[in-house]
Amino acid sequence: MPYLDLYTPVLTAKTAAHLLRRATFGPTQAEITAFTGLTATKAVQQLISNANYTLAPIDINDAKPTAGQAIATIPWDGDRNSELGYFVAYWWMGVMLGQNQPITLLDKLTLFWQNHFVTARETVDDYRYIWRNLKLLRDNAFGNFRQLVIDMTKDPAMLIYQNGSENRVGAPNENYGREMQELFTIGVRDVAGNVNYTEDDVKEASRTLTGWTVTNYWTPGSTTISTVFDPARHDPNNKVFSGKYGNTIVTGRSGATAGDLELADLTAMIFNRPETARFMCRKLYRWFVNPNITSAIETNVIVPLATLFSSPTNDWKIRPVLEKLLTSQVFFDESNIGAIVKSPAEMMLGMLRFYGQPPRNMVTQPAAFRKYMDFVYYRMRDLQQPILDQLTVFGYDAYYQTGYSKVWINTNTIVLRGEFINYLVQGWYEVESGYRLQIPLVEMIEAIQPNFADVPALPQTTPPTGTPAVTCVRVLDALLKNLFTTDISQAQKDFLIDMILMQELPRLSWEFEWNAYRREPTDSYRRNTVLWRLQNLMKYMLRMAEYQVC
Repeated sequence: MPYLDLYTPVLTAKTAAHLLRRATFGPTQAEITAFTGLTATKAVQQLISNANYTLAPIDINDAKPTAGQAIATIPWDGDRNSELGYFVAYWWMGVMLGQNQPITLLDKLTLFWQNHFVTARETVDDYRYIWRNLKLLRDNAFGNFRQLVIDMTKDPAMLIYQNGSENRVGAPNENYGREMQELFTIGVRDVAGNVNYTEDDVKEASRTLTGWTVTNYWTPGSTTISTVFDPARHDPNNKVFSGKYGNTIVTGRSGATAGDLELADLTAMIFNRPETARFMCRKLYRWFVNPNITSAIETNVIVPLATLFSSPTNDWKIRPVLEKLLTSQVFFDESNIGAIVKSPAEMMLGMLRFYGQPPRNMVTQPAAFRKYMDFVYYRMRDLQQPILDQLTVFGYDAYYQTGYSKVWINTNTIVLRGEFINYLVQGWYEVESGYRLQIPLVEMIEAIQPNFADVPALPQTTPPTGTPAVTCVRVLDALLKNLFTTDISQAQKDFLIDMILMQELPRLSWEFEWNAYRREPTDSYRRNTVLWRLQNLMKYMLRMAEYQVC
């Protein structure tokens, strides 16, 4: 396998769908069609250029005087802190679903960074801080990783979440000094199992970062937030690191610039280690390509990708690394298609997008938007992926525990995934009058038989003329289109038709039932008979293991 060599064939529906499932939260049929025929390079460039950076969350409680106002500008209101924090998460899920922008890589990558630099909404406990943190990640998702680490170190939400605002001379707090190394840059161990830093390095990093604090945290009526450096809280002495960092000394400094200068030295020291680039490239590979990194992948993908990442010409820019990875032959290799278990976001948001069930407009229909997101957010939370609210600094369990994405599926979540499928197939959830979240099954089949008036009546004693009746095979083909990551066998198709759709009745009876319904569309019995069969088939298909992977 050429690994990182450019994938040169134009995209088929299968490979276009693969790219869009991995780079976004799932495509629509129209988007798969639009990307079919593009080169991988053109497709990835389009996914990057489609990003809309002007979007921002607003107050969607239409009973409040600030309804429609940008959340970042609402003076601190402790009574509404939780609600407005949820609205930031609701807004972001709306963006993930494609509201106000075409399909893009930006927010799938932003989720990667938000799960990498975790700052949980409930712990930070300030809606302005959590939005500023998310905006920092979103605005710089394709930017420079070294600068992102520097900016995140000083971010108000991170300073609160990791207790960095309490880190001062004489009483250093080691939380961020540890996580900066363990989780955000170099990792605990290299691929051979050797530790990358010592406990003394954690202590020295923490001393280096003393002095940073925040403003207007939980200050009633305040309209601004910021990070400030207080020289009186900073340790001005030299910081001496271990042999893991070549016994580097970060020179102690005093005065207003001491914090930035020492942070720059600390970051440069960590980024001079080859393992930092490799650690990050492994995480990107697992997120976008495959959870399993073999020795061949380490040698032929991770190491050269890390070399590109940290090279003087690239200088830690993120975008070229992603372009290289997402347009590579290894990304499109057959073994990597369907190799990742879908996260709740990929499963739920992807299904809603695939079947054309968008949220209402948050500006003009805030109540309906809010009700839609209530349904989505809390089910994702129950499936162990509450947006902006990871339970630990490590992020969502499935991205760090043994088993990686397989952790999304357990005896509890598999039931809850099935319940979500039931809701979407049956149409149990009403967003507003006239709009239920429901896969439009009957409409999907009607779309492949538009000239119904020309369909011959059944039974027929002479060869039929006009538009052929919609057979079981055509029904299944329509519902299977771009649904699974890999093709299913003819035996599986026959099982779906004969055992699930037809319940062992003759196949021809479907055509009788369907045509009878089309000729008498107001007959609720006939419609319900047809709908029950289609719903039964769709529930079974969506529960098939292949739909749980991407």
